[in-house]
Amino acid sequence: MKALLIASAFAFATALSAVAKDTAEVGKPAPEFTLPGADGKNHSPVSENKGKIIVLEWTNPGCPFVQKFYAPKEMQKLQKEMKEKGVVWYRINSSAEGQEGHQNVEQAAKYDKAHGVEAKATLLDHDGKVGRLYGAKTTPHMYIIDTTGTLVYNGAIDDMATPRSGDIALAKNYVRQAVDELLAGKPVSNHTTKPYGCSVKYK
Repeated sequence: MKALLIASAFAFATALSAVAKDTAEVGKPAPEFTLPGADGKNHSPVSENKGKIIVLEWTNPGCPFVQKFYAPKEMQKLQKEMKEKGVVWYRINSSAEGQEGHQNVEQAAKYDKAHGVEAKATLLDHDGKVGRLYGAKTTPHMYIIDTTGTLVYNGAIDDMATPRSGDIALAKNYVRQAVDELLAGKPVSNHTTKPYGCSVKYK
């Protein structure tokens, strides 16, 4: 009986280890993935942008915390600012069919045009595989990949965990800070922060 318990514990630990290896981890190579975009094309962000800084933004148009940034066009301004610095930005929607924020290609394309989205593409992760691969918990939830393909940031967009647009100007923007540090050849000072917002609406 004791041997059986030991064997079961070992099997469980091995399974956990396998899961950990398959999940994105700060300081390790960012997992590659391919998703369809609102532009009608398939995108593989990591392999397509070698040598560039990449920002991944988990989003849900129905979430008040996302609307906090998109209604006043603050997220779009940040996307444009990053693009002008040579950074490649992708939005990822992991809301499953029937869940809040779910969009098909046509709906996502219309949203992007209507809201002046400046990201390279909005990617649709309907089955949630990529969201779970990266451990995305909230919308927004931000990730940054450096020029070597290493995941260097995982967390919140800023340090003001409220749905109020008026708080944006008062906040420290972790994404801007991390990207500016990378561009200056410095290490990222905050690798991990606690993301805030609506839960990702996985199926």
